[in-house]
Amino acid sequence: IMKRVLLLGVGRSTHTLIKYLVDYSQESNIQIFLADQKINSFIKPYTQHHSCTFTALDVNDSESRKQKIINSDIVISMLPPKFHFLIAQDCIHFKKNLITASYVSDEISKLDSAAKKSDILILNEVGLDPGIDHISAMDIIDTLKEKGAIINTFKSFCGGLIAPESDNNPWNYKFTWNPKNVVLAGASGASYLKNGAIRQLTYEEVFSHVENVSVPKYGDFESYANRDSLHYKKKYDLKDAHTIVRGTLRKKGFSEAWNVFVQLGMTSEDNNKKITRDNFYQYLAKLNNPDIDQKMEYLKLFDEEFMNYQNPAEHLLQVLQKKWALDSGDKDMIVMQHKFQYSLDNKVHDLKLSMVVKGDDSIHTGMAKTVGLPVFFACKLILENKINLKGVRIPIYQEIYKPILQKLTQEGVEFFKS
Repeated sequence: IMKRVLLLGVGRSTHTLIKYLVDYSQESNIQIFLADQKINSFIKPYTQHHSCTFTALDVNDSESRKQKIINSDIVISMLPPKFHFLIAQDCIHFKKNLITASYVSDEISKLDSAAKKSDILILNEVGLDPGIDHISAMDIIDTLKEKGAIINTFKSFCGGLIAPESDNNPWNYKFTWNPKNVVLAGASGASYLKNGAIRQLTYEEVFSHVENVSVPKYGDFESYANRDSLHYKKKYDLKDAHTIVRGTLRKKGFSEAWNVFVQLGMTSEDNNKKITRDNFYQYLAKLNNPDIDQKMEYLKLFDEEFMNYQNPAEHLLQVLQKKWALDSGDKDMIVMQHKFQYSLDNKVHDLKLSMVVKGDDSIHTGMAKTVGLPVFFACKLILENKINLKGVRIPIYQEIYKPILQKLTQEGVEFFKS
């Protein structure tokens, strides 16, 4: 029987996913339907395949959206997260399994019993971060627990960065992900567990509390706390842990400079807020930091071409989209690291595992690979009826993470002890 896969959203991070789906369709009896507002140039070659079709879709057009979902066996949503709830409701109604790479929102988590009633799986958080972080961490946590270890500390860091050979600006950073998400990162503050105490940081504090992270052969990085790390105690069943931190990686010096934008309100989406050149340079003069001066000088924030904007965040976004764009030959680099401290046989042990994945060029990025592969392998497992779980889930169960981890390793996406 022919199976139909519907992929909603074909942005930059879907390149690898589409390639693997098309290759899989050559060996299996599956048909792939790609849907988005408009076609991307990189998708055109794939639609030459008899098994792959593109159709234009406005996701808010409920008739046409429902038609597409009815006619599919599994839905993958790579749309912006705000649309997942719409799609999930349709999938429950028409009894179709759904995969997303996004965080489980409160709205989606409330669909758990309805999804179970419809006998479907809504699998979220199966991209890079969230995704590969869950898959790799749970493998270690379960293995340690089987040995009788008690896990005291769990730290997990991840960043989409630029590979050293393509790193040619003073920020040591370029966009490999949604630029707007980078500009607004940290806005909701952060909370984590440190030595048994809950630490909560406001947005104004996030970028001045960084932790050093080193990856052998790839150098030194810094990490700022990412969102709410507290619920990982329950998610990962780390009931004995006194320290649980998740963070975002950047090259050293990034956070201190980025903090200037936060403190001056330059990431604000308030249309009434105006940032003047004078205020900005007075603030820099007070800091008296040559490294920050060099980074800011590179951006040319107050050049004429950047002056038509609604609010400070949009102004900053305009500048950065120009200054931090990937050049066609650029390679990006994904870095992830897990740090554990655990007790076993009355001894305390440290374990550090790192993963580094580089892109091939500005289209076939490390980001597209690490987001797309787990989604693809999850899709394949569901199509082949190898997952029995139903309801709203994330990949923390052995029947999901074990086979995906094994496949990732075969593709060279693997962790090394460091």
